[in-house]
Amino acid sequence: MRIDGRERLSRGSVERQTAHSQPIIGTPCDVPVPRRVIEKLTESANLTGMASSPAAPEAFARLVNIMATLRGPDGCPWDREQTVDTLKPFVLEETYELLEAIDTGDHAAIREELGDFLFEAIFIAQLESEAGHFSIADALAEVGDKLVRRHPHIFARDQGEARLDSSGQVKQRWEEIKAQERQERQEGSTGGNAPKRLLDGIPDALPALLRADQIGRRAQSVGFDWLQARDVVAKMEEEVAEIREVVSDATGTGPGGPGRFDPMRAEEEVGDLLFAIANLSRKLGVDPETALRKANQKFTRRFTQMEVVVEARGQSLKALSLDELEACWQQVKR
Repeated sequence: MRIDGRERLSRGSVERQTAHSQPIIGTPCDVPVPRRVIEKLTESANLTGMASSPAAPEAFARLVNIMATLRGPDGCPWDREQTVDTLKPFVLEETYELLEAIDTGDHAAIREELGDFLFEAIFIAQLESEAGHFSIADALAEVGDKLVRRHPHIFARDQGEARLDSSGQVKQRWEEIKAQERQERQEGSTGGNAPKRLLDGIPDALPALLRADQIGRRAQSVGFDWLQARDVVAKMEEEVAEIREVVSDATGTGPGGPGRFDPMRAEEEVGDLLFAIANLSRKLGVDPETALRKANQKFTRRFTQMEVVVEARGQSLKALSLDELEACWQQVKR
C-alpha cells in the first residue's frame, strides 16, 4: 500500500495490503485495516446482541489503525521501542486501574480504563503481528471460537446438547470442557505419552490468592474439597494455632525459650493460613483478590480520615501514643 507517497507493509498483518483491506477514514494516515477484522467484529457484535452499537467495529478498527501508525516508520519513537516484555508492567497497571474504577462504580472512569486496557491488548497483538505470529483478527477469532465451544448448551442444542438451567450446571460443564481442552493440548504437544495432571496449566504469574482459588477449584472438580465452609474455618483455626507457636518462639515465651524463631516455618505457616483463607472465600462465593483489595481501600480511607482529624487538632500522628491513635481510629470508624 502507499501512504504519504511511500510503499509500506501493513501493520495489521505480515502481508501487504490488498483489495481485501478496508480503510477507515479519519484515522491517522487513513491506515487500512484487514477486512477480516471488520468482519469478525461485526459477526461478534451480531452474535452477542451488540448490533445496537453499529459504531463498535469501526471504533475498534480505528484503534487498531492508530496503533499501526504509532508503530510505523514515521510513528512514535517510544511506541516503536516497546516489546511484549516491556509492556507487561503497563498491562498490569491498566488491569488494576480498571478494577479500581469498577470498585468505585464510576462509569466514566470504567469507560476510560476499559479503553486503556483494550489498547494494551491491541498493542501486544500489533507486536505479535509484526513478528509474524498472529494478528488481532486471529485473537478475536480464537476467543470467539472458545466461547462458542464452551457454551454448547447455547450453540450446540441442534446437536443434542442439553439445556442448562442454573449457573452451577454451567460452571460444572465449563470445567469439564476446559479439562478436555487441556488433555487435547497435552496430547497434541507430547503425542499422548506424557501423564495429564489436573493442576497443570494454572499460570505461576497469577496473583497468589487468585492462583490458590484456581487450585482449589481444580481439586474440587474431583471431589477433593472440604464439605462445608465451617470445615475450612476449622482448618484455619488449626493453622492459627501453629502460627501462635511460631509467635511464641519469636518472643521467647514458648517451651524452648528464646532463640528458637524459625523464619522458614513462619513463612510456611502464614502461607498455609492464606491458602485456607482463599479456599474459604471460594466456599463462600467470595473472590479473595477483590475482598483483600476492598479491605485495603477501607483501611486507606479510614487512615486518611484519621490523619485529617489529627491535623485538625493541630497534632501529628507521630506525636500520639498508641492508645490515642486507637481512640482516633475508633472515632473515624463510627
